[in-house]
This record gives sequence, C-alpha cells and structure tokens, in this order.
Amino acid sequence: MDFKAIAQNSTQEVLGYIQDTTGWKLVKTSKNITVYSKASKNFNGNIYRVEGIIPQPTSKLSEFLYLPENRVTWDKSLKMYKTIHRIDSDTYVCHTITQSFAMGSISPRDFVDVVHIKRYEGNRVIISSNSVEFPGCPPSSAYIRGYNYPCGYVCTPLRESPAYSKLMMFVQTDMKGKLSPSIIEATMPSNLISFIINAKDGIKAFRYSNNHKSLTSFVNKK
Repeated sequence: MDFKAIAQNSTQEVLGYIQDTTGWKLVKTSKNITVYSKASKNFNGNIYRVEGIIPQPTSKLSEFLYLPENRVTWDKSLKMYKTIHRIDSDTYVCHTITQSFAMGSISPRDFVDVVHIKRYEGNRVIISSNSVEFPGCPPSSAYIRGYNYPCGYVCTPLRESPAYSKLMMFVQTDMKGKLSPSIIEATMPSNLISFIINAKDGIKAFRYSNNHKSLTSFVNKK
C-alpha cells in the first residue's frame, strides 16, 4: 500500500473542501465555534466543517494538534493516540482509540490512519488523515474498527493578529457497527465543538505550566 500517495491525496481532498462553499448547512454554534454539515460523497453519512479561533500561532497550534505527546494531554475524546509507523518527517501512521460518548450509547472505536503535515506560504498548515489497512495493527475484537475518509485540520494565521489562528476541521467518519445515523447526527456536532474547547483549555494549561517552570527556574537561580 502506497501510504505516501494516500497521504498526499487526502491533503488534496482537504484543499478541495476548503474551496467548496456550496451546500453546507449550519447545524450548531456555541462559544464562537460553528459546525456545518452536508452529505459526504464518500459514504452514507455526513462530512462536517468546524470553524473556530484559537489563541495560538499557527506553527505552534499545528504541533499541538498532531504530535502524540501533545495530543494525549488535552484531547478528552481519546483513550490512546500513538505513532506506529513513520514514513518520513511529515508522514506517519497512527493508531487511535476513542472514549465512548453520547452517554455510552456509542462505544469506543479504534482507527488506523495515515497522517500528513503540509506547510504552505503564508504559514498555513494542513494536517490531513485517511484510514488505511496496516498489517502491524489489524482489527481487534476489543474495539469496533472505524474508518476516516479524508479528514483534516487547516490552521491559518489571522491577518490582523498572527498570534491567533483560524482552525477549520473537516471530519467524515464512518463509525461502523450498528449505530443509527440519527444518533451520530445528534451527537457529532457537540463533540466537535468540545474538541476545540478542549484544545483551547489545553493550550492555556500548557502556557501556565511553561510560565510556572520559567518562574521557578528564575527564582532558583536567584
């Protein structure tokens, strides 16, 4: 399987979603975060577009989103997120296990995705992902194996304030199993909003921790 080609194709798909401005329906808004959806062309479900402003420069935000050692500290939707195969410095395969959600009505899922980081002029960063079959991580009876069609985070600096970034997420996930589509449509928008809220809280905690370490180091030197 050509993971590199799949990764590059998923990035192109995400670029296409950015430029696609038709057919999106506003399904939820909360705390200055908006969620839109429309029917996916890839499976019998929806693709979601989520938009929010994050108080973090784009380069730091992108690392906060995709580096496993950062992601597991703040993403409450995950049980596990780890790299299982590195293809090059910007492309790798990861294994993710989610928590249950919707008050337990949706059990934990696991996913194996190829993730690709692409940097553009103007400091825009796209982190794309697409589920793949990986021999070293076959499906297990412990979890239902879900499937992510081309998804991604798009981090773009705000022109008026480069210390802030606009984050756009595109998510089209087939949960598999025997879930009713109505359950997914009822719960997914709130979970996507929670993702961005948790990211913001994680950034605040990270800043506080770094500031505290710097202050402690300064005091100890004196």
